[in-house]
This record gives sequence, structure tokens and C-alpha cells, in this order.
Amino acid sequence: MINSINNGTSSIDVALSAGQSISDLLIQLKQKALSAADTSLDTASRQALNADFTALRDQISTIVSNATFNGFNLVNGTTTKVQALASADGSRHVTTLAQNMSLSHSIVTLTQTATISTQVKASTLIATLQTSLTNVNSALAKLSAGAAKFSIQATFAQKLSDTLTTGIGNLVDANMAQESATLQSLQVKQQLGIQALSIANQAPQTILSLFH
Repeated sequence: MINSINNGTSSIDVALSAGQSISDLLIQLKQKALSAADTSLDTASRQALNADFTALRDQISTIVSNATFNGFNLVNGTTTKVQALASADGSRHVTTLAQNMSLSHSIVTLTQTATISTQVKASTLIATLQTSLTNVNSALAKLSAGAAKFSIQATFAQKLSDTLTTGIGNLVDANMAQESATLQSLQVKQQLGIQALSIANQAPQTILSLFH
């Protein structure tokens, strides 16, 4: 159970790290779009900004595709949730929902082909980038809440394991003490029996010596 929870926690941590990086990239993308929306910008400067913009845009896809742990990727849309055992009999689970942060989806609405090559395109993308940034931060909050659930469950599972280990240890110690006392009692009885036999064997010899 503890291993299952730890694996789930690691998957969420990777997703959180990816989401934070995506949030940072969206802030940079918005800054590029704001700069490119300036009507007085010359063509060379706009092209340079657009080159930076597309590189940052593509970096989001790279981060999303690499945010995998133990076969789980909670930010690329390949899975809907991460789940871990929350009971020894396997009947209960702790669950955190995935947050798809791929480009052109409901969280990151920025498209895979978006550019700021013109002043009009740059102006239009400012609102899109702000929406995406707000959505990503909301998704991060949900992942953080899920991480907290897993952390609480991990703490409980560890305490439960420690309690069970201590309880079993106490039972074993009690049984060992009882067995030790029983063994000592049997040893005393055995010694007394040997002494009684020794006395019984000596008695006839003592009686016979009286007739000599």
C-alpha cells in the first residue's frame, strides 16, 4: 500500500513540476505577444520576437511529453487519473485527476501553430495566453490538492504500519515471556523429580546398613 501511494505521489510531483514550467513559459509568451503588439515595432524586431515565441511555444509540448513517471503522464491526456491503494484489502483508493496541459486543449488553449508574426496576431493572442495562464494555475491548484491527499494517506499508512508492527512485536514478546516461564517451571519440576528419585534410591541402602 505504501509503495502504491509513493508511486502516485511521484507521478503528481512530476506533473506539478511540468505545470509550473508551463506556467512560466506562458508568462514569457504573453510578454513576447505584448511586445509584438506594439504598432511601432519594425519588421526585424517582430521577426526576432516571433522566433523566440515559437521556440517557447514548442517547449511546452516538450515538457508535456516528458512529464512521465512510472508509465503515468498526468499532463498529456493519455490518462485520466492516478490512483493508489488506501486500504490493505484493496477495497479503497485515493485518487487525483489528471490535467491535460497539451497545446490546443481546454487548459492551454494556445494552438500548436500560434505565432506573433503580425501586430494583429500578437494582439489577439494576449487574451488567449492570459486565459491559458489562468487555466494552468487552476490545474496546478487541483494537482496540489491531490498531492496533499496522497501525503495525508501516506502518513496514515506509515503510522498504521508502525502500529501493526509494534502490536505484533508486543504479542511476540508476551508469548516469548509466557513460554520462558513455562520452560522454567518444567525445568524446576524436572529437577525436583530427579532429586526425589535420588532420595528414593538412597533410602533402601540406608535401611540395609542398619542390619550390618
